[in-house]
Amino acid sequence: MNFDFPTILVIATLITGLVWAIDAVFWAPRRKQQAAALGANGGNADPKQLEAVLKEPTLVEYAKSFFPVILAVLLLRSFLVEPFRIPSGSMMPTLLVGDFILVNKYAYGIRLPVINEKVMELGDPQRGDVVVFRFPRDPSVDYIKRVVGVPGDHIVYRDKTLYINDEKVAQIPAGSYIGTGSGLSMSGADIRREKLGEVEHDVLVVPKIRGVATDTVVPDGHYFVMGDNRDNSNDSRYWGFVPDENLVGRAFMIWMNWDSAAGGVAWGRIGDSID
Repeated sequence: MNFDFPTILVIATLITGLVWAIDAVFWAPRRKQQAAALGANGGNADPKQLEAVLKEPTLVEYAKSFFPVILAVLLLRSFLVEPFRIPSGSMMPTLLVGDFILVNKYAYGIRLPVINEKVMELGDPQRGDVVVFRFPRDPSVDYIKRVVGVPGDHIVYRDKTLYINDEKVAQIPAGSYIGTGSGLSMSGADIRREKLGEVEHDVLVVPKIRGVATDTVVPDGHYFVMGDNRDNSNDSRYWGFVPDENLVGRAFMIWMNWDSAAGGVAWGRIGDSID
């Protein structure tokens, strides 16, 4: 078990919920009994004394205050939407360094937090989906890439060109990339427009960099992923496939961008969908 933020949320939810439950079952009735005993003593109980007896312990007050909030955050992050930050340029030009994105957590099934056990099938990744997953070689690290191959696909990548099941994926030249901020070093790269399934997207290719050749078949329960920045992405060409159990969700929106190298917030990117 990775002692990460979801684990902390689960533990905090259990502790605060348990304290609240123990108070409701044991401590609160005891306080009421003590107050009733004081009131029965001639009816002359001191109001301040009654208030002191009925007062909830500080631990209980904090537990009752934080439990609903922590539970709501846990449910939201585990089953609906989770935020992530893009730390590298491997998905340029689709995603830039400093993009803060939202990930749909139920697109590929409902999974229990921490143990990541799938309890409900709702869908599978499709070619062209931008997915967040736990890096197979270090599950404590989250990666984001584009799905290129689904189970059973024959994937070939050579001479900067992608082939799926012996069919060439067309690339339409779309000019030269002009980078800004942390992506300035990619200026001059070729922009090429691809279509995977129903998804049209741009990729970056640097002609002077020798591409990594790949020829493989995607096994059952796995996916072949690549970064849109084809010559600057650590992806399935180097370390293999993404198991289904490593999937976190599908990226669908940019909700903020902050790149200090570009001067701060890129207001024009806020609210952009991810294709």
